[in-house]
Amino acid sequence: MAGQPQTPQHSTYDVVIIGGAIMGASTAWFLSDNKDFNGRVLVVERDMTYESCSTSHTNSCMRQQYSTELNVRVSQFAADFVKNIRTYMGGDDRIPDLGIRSFGYMYLADNEGFANILRENQRVQAAAGAATQLMTPDQIKAAYPFYNVDDIVLGSINLVDEGYWDGATVNDWWRRQSRERGIEWVENEVVAITRNALGNRIESVTLKSGEIISCAQVVNASGPRAARTAAMAGIRVPVEPRKRFTWVFKADQPLDRDLPLTIDPSGVHVREHGGGTYQCGGHSDIDPAVDFDDFTMDFAIWENHIWPAIATRIPQFEAIKVVSEWAGHYAMNVFDHNAIIGPHDEVENFVFLNGFSGHGLQQSPAMGRGTAEWLTYGEYRSLDLSPFAYTRIPQNRPIIEKAII
Repeated sequence: MAGQPQTPQHSTYDVVIIGGAIMGASTAWFLSDNKDFNGRVLVVERDMTYESCSTSHTNSCMRQQYSTELNVRVSQFAADFVKNIRTYMGGDDRIPDLGIRSFGYMYLADNEGFANILRENQRVQAAAGAATQLMTPDQIKAAYPFYNVDDIVLGSINLVDEGYWDGATVNDWWRRQSRERGIEWVENEVVAITRNALGNRIESVTLKSGEIISCAQVVNASGPRAARTAAMAGIRVPVEPRKRFTWVFKADQPLDRDLPLTIDPSGVHVREHGGGTYQCGGHSDIDPAVDFDDFTMDFAIWENHIWPAIATRIPQFEAIKVVSEWAGHYAMNVFDHNAIIGPHDEVENFVFLNGFSGHGLQQSPAMGRGTAEWLTYGEYRSLDLSPFAYTRIPQNRPIIEKAII
C-alpha cells in the first residue's frame, strides 16, 4: 500500500467492491447512476497511486474485431460511451469531450488457415454492424505502402470506432463522480473474507487495518490478483498475472500516415503513438504466470523478437530509438481468455468481474454497467452478459474467442 490504511465510515455496506481500478470504478459509477439502486457502496483499493495496476499499463485501445458477437457488442457500447461521455455522465460541463482516434487494427495473416479465421470473424463482425473490411496484399500495399507484405495472404481492418481512446480520463471521472454521488472509496486492503455458517453467502470482509465489514454483496474486481481474492472466500478462479512488455520508440523516418494497430503474424503488435513515435508490445514465447509485483523488463525480448519483427514488417523501422518502456500484467483467464462476470454458482453473493485477458479497458463500460445491473436487479437488462458466467468453468464450457492478442 502507498500510505496508511484508511478507515471506512461504516461497518455495514450493501456492496463492497474489492479493487478500484477501471473495472471497480466502472461498477461504482454505474451503481451511482442507477436510480433503482439506493444502497451503500464501499470501494477498497490497495494502492490509489495505481502505479502497478493493469489499468495504468494499458495501451488504451479498443477494437470490434472479435470472433464472437457478444464481444463485438461489448466494444460497441464502449465506443458509444466514450464518444458521448458527457451525455452519459449527466451533461456535466467539467467532463471533456472525448473521441476515438480510429486508426484501426490491422490483422495480418500469413497462411490460409489464419486467413479463413479472419474471413469467418469478419462475417460475425459485419452481422453485428462493425465496419470490418478484408484486404488483399495488393490492397494493403496501396493503402499502407510502408508494409512489407511479401508473406501476407490477407489483412483485416476496421477504421470505425477502432483505435486509441483516453481510458485514463474515463477512469478518473468514474472515480471522481462516483465519490461525489456518495460512493465511498478507501485505500486499504481486504485480507480475509468470511462466509456464513451454511457456506452459501459472504458475511464480511476483513481489512488490513483490522476492521470487519459486513456486506450484502462482494464484487471481485481485483485484476491480476483475482485468484488471491477469491481464495480468501474458498473459491477458485482461473486467473493469473501474465507479463506483457511495451516499448515506445521514435523513428528516424516517420511514416507518412497513421499506423494501424498492426498485429503481425509473429505475435508482435505496433501502432501509432503520435508525433513521430510508435508503441509496440509483445511477450516471451514461454508465458508463465508471474509474481504480482514482478514488473522487471526483459531486454532480450526487444533485441531478439520485437525489433526484428517490426523492422521486417515495416522496413522504415530499422532505424529507431526507444524512448520509454515498461512491463504490465494481463489478468489472464487461462480457461478461455474471456471475461468471468456475475455470481458464483454456490456462494451467491460473491460476484466476479475478472479474467479480461488484455481487453479489459475496452470492455469496462459494458462490464461495469452489467455488474451494476446484476447487483441491482439480479439480472442483466442492457446487454445479456450471462454467457460469461462463472458456471461455464466447472461445467467445462469454454467460450472460444479466436481474436486474442
